[in-house]
Amino acid sequence: MFQQLIADEKFTNIQRAQAGLTRLFQEAHRTMSFFRVMKNDKPLGVIIPNEMWEDFVEDLEAISSPQYLARIAKARKEKGGISMDQLKKKYKIS
Repeated sequence: MFQQLIADEKFTNIQRAQAGLTRLFQEAHRTMSFFRVMKNDKPLGVIIPNEMWEDFVEDLEAISSPQYLARIAKARKEKGGISMDQLKKKYKIS
């Protein structure tokens, strides 16, 4: 997901954002990407479609839930999965 997220990043300057905020939100929604707003080559913030924001919030809530993480751990044990380290060792990946 992280690499996909980086691919969805676009840049704009503060003047363009101020002049066309609605248009930037519409483009972000249409392309399911986000805009990093810059001023003097320094990031100020991000314009992100609401659907993407809701997905982020849902993911953050899930990974901060001890019950959710416990269910994942339990499911992994029940299915006989292996850890990433075991998988790398098995297939000789460094």
